[in-house]
Amino acid sequence: CRASLRPVGALRLYCRTITTDNGAFCYDGFYDPIALERLNLMNMGQLSIKGLIESALNLGRTLDSDYAPLQQFFVVMEHCLKHGLKTKKTFLGQNKSFWGALELVEKLTPEAGEITASVKDLPGLRTPLGRGRAWLRLALMQKKLSDYMKTIINRKDLLSEFYEANALMMEEEGAVIAGLLVGLNVIDANLCMKGEDLDSQVGVIDFSMYLKDGGHSSKSAEGDGQITAILDQKNYVEELNRHLSASVNNLQAKVDALEKSNTKLTEELAVANNRIITLQEDVERVQEESSYQLETRKVSASSSLGSALRSKNDTVRMLGETRKQLKEETLLRLDVEKELEVQIGMKQEMELSMKMLEKDVCEKQDALVELRQQLEDLRVINQQLSHKSQSADAGSKQKSEAIARLEEKINQMSGTVKQMETRCKQAERERVLALEANRLFKQEFGDKIEMSGVFWALMERGLIPSPRPQRRCKNCEGVFCEGCVSNELPLASSILPETVCTACYSLLLQQYASTPT
Repeated sequence: CRASLRPVGALRLYCRTITTDNGAFCYDGFYDPIALERLNLMNMGQLSIKGLIESALNLGRTLDSDYAPLQQFFVVMEHCLKHGLKTKKTFLGQNKSFWGALELVEKLTPEAGEITASVKDLPGLRTPLGRGRAWLRLALMQKKLSDYMKTIINRKDLLSEFYEANALMMEEEGAVIAGLLVGLNVIDANLCMKGEDLDSQVGVIDFSMYLKDGGHSSKSAEGDGQITAILDQKNYVEELNRHLSASVNNLQAKVDALEKSNTKLTEELAVANNRIITLQEDVERVQEESSYQLETRKVSASSSLGSALRSKNDTVRMLGETRKQLKEETLLRLDVEKELEVQIGMKQEMELSMKMLEKDVCEKQDALVELRQQLEDLRVINQQLSHKSQSADAGSKQKSEAIARLEEKINQMSGTVKQMETRCKQAERERVLALEANRLFKQEFGDKIEMSGVFWALMERGLIPSPRPQRRCKNCEGVFCEGCVSNELPLASSILPETVCTACYSLLLQQYASTPT
């Protein structure tokens, strides 16, 4: 532990609630297994999504149901959605399925109702687990899986009905996985679910698919990594551009709706104003009629006083109702004016948001153009590296052929050296025998040899003719009889063996024996 006084593993044990180096939680020095499960599932989700995108881009065609990385992705997503599910008790037993959580998407996003209806209409799906698996596949084909997951993750108040508080969908790991799912919008999938048994499939994660071989060269790996990173950035920018375009369309539709509502409210306000004016005219007319009737009834006889009083009461009552109606219309007019001001403010905010979005879209398009230019540059660099690699391969091939020829010559020379060593050994034995014979010969014919030596000296100087044929030693250029120049050895001036005298033969053998092979 880096923070404690002495090492105690990879945990920080100086507080009650702590975080490990790999992101897992620990309480009183013990791992939180739920947090560790969330971390492992998030890492597996990241690996499966990355592997699926890379393999799909390398494959370069529409994916089907038999594609192994796609199957592993659905298995990992199923494990993520199952983590921390609450167990519901039914009359058939305990039920633990994520189909209920996926049904929330239809309530939050009306356009998801088509997927839910299609899942319910699929024949052969008898369990909630099978319907949940079919829903994931349909959402992936529509390229809406990321949007739908973000929608339900943002409503944790609704998810709490299905998940525990420490489940993956309720924590930050769920938001991370939902963000990673955006990258899947760059792949195309055509999945046929008719006849596929989604109810009884066993989801087991195959970890061998994510174990990579590290034996590639560093240069090719670095180049592939750069190309992959730029492709990912390009796809991300295109996807973000698509989302921004959709947002602009939605805002434009809202602005149109607000304009229609504003027009409608303006018309209603005009109608209300006309109605208020009409009511005011009616009130004035009623007041005039009332005053006229009062003046008339004052002049009339006392017998008609009762009827006049009743008429007056009716007039007063009508006047009160008219004033009440006028007050209601005035309040309605004020409400309409407030609503109109609110709608005008919303319209201004929408226009400002659209301008900001247009500016953001322009910036993203510029970034996309730059990324495409970088991709073209990398392609040119890759081609240059390929040409250099081919040239290096041709040079290495020529060098390999030259090495093979040199090895062949070395083998030939080794055979020649071995033959020479054999002949040297044989000559050494002959030399020893000759020395012994010479010693015995000198003991027996000493005086005669001295006389013969004088004879041979005179013969070499040409003072007397040679009694036997003579030959020249190729090493010392001396002239000897044919018997003394009968040995052959290879010399420095010639690869082929040459005739040498007995003395040169012994000297050369000693030199060859002392010289390394």
